[in-house]
Amino acid sequence: MPSQQLVEQDVEVSVENIGGISEATVSLSPGVTVLPGRNATNRTSFLQSIMAGLGSEKPSLKADADEGHVELTIGEETYTRTLKRRGGTVVFDGNPYLDDPELADLFAFLLENNEARLAVARSDDLRDIIMRPIDTDEIDAEIEAKKRERSAVDDEINRLERLESELPKLESKRAEIKNELGDAREERDELEAEIEALETGVNESKDKKAELEEAFGKVRETRSTLDDLQFDLRTERTSLSELESEHDELEATLKEADDLGESPERLGGRIEELRNRKQSINERLNQLGSIISFNEEMLDGEGIALETDSQADDPTAELMAGDRTTCWTCGSTVETDSIEDTLAQLRDLRRETLTERNEVDSEISELVDRRSTLRNRRNEIDRAQRRLETVASKIEQGKARIEDLETQIEETEAELEELEAAAEAVETDDHDKALSLHKERNRVDVRIDRLESDLTAVESDIDDHEDRISQKETLVEKRDTLADRIAELRTRVDRIEENAVEAFNDHMETMLDILDYENLDRIWIERRETTVREGRKNVIQTRFDLHIVRSTPEGRAYEDTIDHLSESEREVTGLVFALAGYLVHEVHETVPFMILDSLEAIDAERIARIVGYFGEYADYLVVALLPEDAEPLAGEHPRVEAIE
Repeated sequence: MPSQQLVEQDVEVSVENIGGISEATVSLSPGVTVLPGRNATNRTSFLQSIMAGLGSEKPSLKADADEGHVELTIGEETYTRTLKRRGGTVVFDGNPYLDDPELADLFAFLLENNEARLAVARSDDLRDIIMRPIDTDEIDAEIEAKKRERSAVDDEINRLERLESELPKLESKRAEIKNELGDAREERDELEAEIEALETGVNESKDKKAELEEAFGKVRETRSTLDDLQFDLRTERTSLSELESEHDELEATLKEADDLGESPERLGGRIEELRNRKQSINERLNQLGSIISFNEEMLDGEGIALETDSQADDPTAELMAGDRTTCWTCGSTVETDSIEDTLAQLRDLRRETLTERNEVDSEISELVDRRSTLRNRRNEIDRAQRRLETVASKIEQGKARIEDLETQIEETEAELEELEAAAEAVETDDHDKALSLHKERNRVDVRIDRLESDLTAVESDIDDHEDRISQKETLVEKRDTLADRIAELRTRVDRIEENAVEAFNDHMETMLDILDYENLDRIWIERRETTVREGRKNVIQTRFDLHIVRSTPEGRAYEDTIDHLSESEREVTGLVFALAGYLVHEVHETVPFMILDSLEAIDAERIARIVGYFGEYADYLVVALLPEDAEPLAGEHPRVEAIE
């Protein structure tokens, strides 16, 4: 359901065993809803319930329950979510509102443990957070497709350039053949004139003339046949020589490629192992995330359900007394700092696990590329093997044709000798001269036939070359277009990053204008390139660094780092960054809810400004506030006072 269709529709949230809530049903109106109250009143648990119904896997299951359930009813549509404890982890199922909650988890569900807020507080590289919702895989795939297309166009252009280089030779050959043909025709005309003059000047019977013409006609035909056979023989021998050379090259190629060094199948097994390992790491990350979230909630008191309004019956008050608390895991009394230290270790372990997953991703990518190369090589070897078999077969066929042509030539030469002898036996007046002239004309006629045939073939080749070469300009334009597209795609990620950084900086400036802090002048992100090790090679990656500009009481501006900020200033900076992400990625277009929690670092008046600003974007904005922070919003928005 598109977000814009939700306006003016009430939402009912039914919850069972989520966070610290045993069972509750709450109705929300469009716009802003305020959850006022102290800690340990299940406000965060209710916010987590909304998140679960929308699709997030960040919410936690009630500590003493094996199964939880959320129903999110918007108008006539109901979205369900179940949480089940299985094998030491919590498994999510059902039909949530969002197919992919990643964008919402980053920039719409702004609880205290929101990843975008924490990334700022921890001085992490912000590029991953900013760019994660942007899918660049499609861009990379298009780059590879365009590169393959450009390679094919380059190959065709190279072929056309070879044809272009052959064209002058063909034109020269055509001119040479035409000259030879002209000379041959002149020679034939001269011979025919001599024969005619001789026949006119001698007293010879018509029968003798006809007999002589017939004899030499047979000689001429047979000589033409012999010439054709000899031409075919030369062609076959040339083809055979080329086939034998190709055969030798293919054999050499196959001999060199007998051992690929690695098996694509073995690499496939390794890739599958790494993918299983990645899945295991993801499960470990989910478990760590759930454990960290649960313990953070328990420390804050959000994980304990309040059954009565009595402070004496408040289990949070009993457990969280002074600097010591009762461990909810083992039941013993421990220092609160000890649990916080453990939480810090768990966060460090999660960061290490994220690094491990990134390394596994890099290795998988490298192995997939290597397997693709090996598969392509194997396909080339298979094609070479098939071609070798075809060439071997053609060599045998060529040898058979050559043997047959040699036999036909021998037979034709013998036949020609007999016909020439028969022609020479015809007795005419001035016999010797007439015989010599007819032989010479016969030779010239055969030569003319061959030259005319050669001229036709050359002119056909020239026409074919010119026709194909005429396509070169179009192909060059296509190659240039592809090159421009590849360059555009290669820089698109850079432009996306630059635009994202610029948008973040603009929106963070807007947030600071709304908050109006005197000593926090500017928060901005710098995009810079850095060299990192990825697998076995060094690659250039971009990094987003956060800069903070502050001012002294005297009004002098200076740059500071997140490490030098107070805890409250870090929280404000993290919130500003996350709120800017909501605007940059236009989260309101796909996620109807915005959830705000843990705003204690901001005073009530500033909170009211933030709520008012984002209330214009989100269809439903649900904010958990301390009673005193909710005062400026009193009377303006619906309130949910108690959640059991």
